[in-house]
Amino acid sequence: MIHTDDCRQLQALHRRVAVYIAPYRAVLLAFSGGLDSMVLLDIITALRDGDEAMGSACSKILRAVHINHGLNRDADRWVKHCAYECHRRKVKFNIVRVVIDSTQDGLEAAARGARYRALAATLAADECLLTAHHQDDQVETLLLALKRGSGPAGLASMTADMPFHDHRLVRPLLDCSRAELEAYACARELSWIEDESNTNMRFDRNFLRLQILPLLRQRWPHFASASARSAQLCAGQERLLDELLAETLDDLMSPDGSLRLTPLMVMSNLRRAALLRRWLANLSVRMPSRLQLARLWQEVALSRRDAVAKMQIDDCQVRRFRDRLYVLPSVLPKLAKLADGVTILPWPPGYDQLQLPTDMGIIFRQTVDSDSPLQGERLSDGIASADTIVAIKSVVRAPMCDELVSIRFGPVRGLLHITGRRHGRTLKKIWQELEIPPWLRGHTPLLFYNDQLIAALGIFVTWEGTKQASEAQLHLFWLPNKNQAIYYRSINRK
Repeated sequence: MIHTDDCRQLQALHRRVAVYIAPYRAVLLAFSGGLDSMVLLDIITALRDGDEAMGSACSKILRAVHINHGLNRDADRWVKHCAYECHRRKVKFNIVRVVIDSTQDGLEAAARGARYRALAATLAADECLLTAHHQDDQVETLLLALKRGSGPAGLASMTADMPFHDHRLVRPLLDCSRAELEAYACARELSWIEDESNTNMRFDRNFLRLQILPLLRQRWPHFASASARSAQLCAGQERLLDELLAETLDDLMSPDGSLRLTPLMVMSNLRRAALLRRWLANLSVRMPSRLQLARLWQEVALSRRDAVAKMQIDDCQVRRFRDRLYVLPSVLPKLAKLADGVTILPWPPGYDQLQLPTDMGIIFRQTVDSDSPLQGERLSDGIASADTIVAIKSVVRAPMCDELVSIRFGPVRGLLHITGRRHGRTLKKIWQELEIPPWLRGHTPLLFYNDQLIAALGIFVTWEGTKQASEAQLHLFWLPNKNQAIYYRSINRK
């Protein structure tokens, strides 16, 4: 039986969470099974079901996901516990297993990076991500940022609602202390996982939690809430900078996410660094250190125009091409084996679509008589929303009955004559003139009839592929994989 005072406290906690999740129709809970996420699971299901003691119901689509790092001998038992707690609350539950590579950043950072990548990949189109971080976590994050010598962005620590890979990341418990969550769990008779690694002093967070924070609270009881206010003030300053720099950043960024360099050259170091950080944040790249940002500018941005300069940040690459900086996903290097000039993908008659290998997407085709309206226009020209995959369109003559259609990648020998050009050019020269970045050249599908190049999809059509007045048209729509799509947004506009 819950006492009246306890009930009021529980209702207050429910109201806090309800305010944070109110804007979202569907939520995905990062569910470890520990105290914090157990409390959050209990609250959101009580809100969904309209628990009589806790208040009115709110309509939400709920899912939970457990990331299994495979680092603890009890990992399988934790999975069973999480599955059981979700099953009895009628919450759809998923398990994602990740592999940790701690060779570069250490175990803590590697596990965190793998966890968030897995969470980003698990989110559905209309979901926001919920995590159960609380005020004590906020203080630990702030102290770790101080230890690293972070600036205002790092000292802002965690925010309650922030962008996350084209979604939102919401932390409804960020204003709650761990003591409040423990009181809630006891009042609701919850069962949660105790991870013995949380007592391992080898990890910085554990050292702060077990050795430093108790002393600070003993001397200054309100240290946690005061630290949280400091983090909020830093976050406020960062939001103000976001507003002040938003227009400049919009002017510098292209639809494909690249950043113009020339205007940055004449800016002060502070202004330029602030813009670079916000550009990277917009593309969901982990915030670089001051040293990394200096290297990015000196070694990549200021590299020779013809240099192949690049810098790795986690699983992304920052590269320069001409007057722009680009952020590339790790998926692109995996496609290089196709750009060998040998791989041929036949496209037999009677098939309206061709699935490309190595997760490069799919191509659709439609033959249209010269006087017929196009029925497939809905696929073409740009991205309708952040969750839509770009469709890259080409219009060529339809093949003759004795012409074999295929898709190839990579180099093409000899001079090519393309529409809009009077003289022949090599393919390399064409790529350069059309300002196609080097990393896209080997991954752009090339349409062949027999051994004759007809088109580079979305980029150019050769004289041999140009439709004559009486010929039927072939409309091609290439839908790249979502990880690549952003880098092809502006191709049809060139």
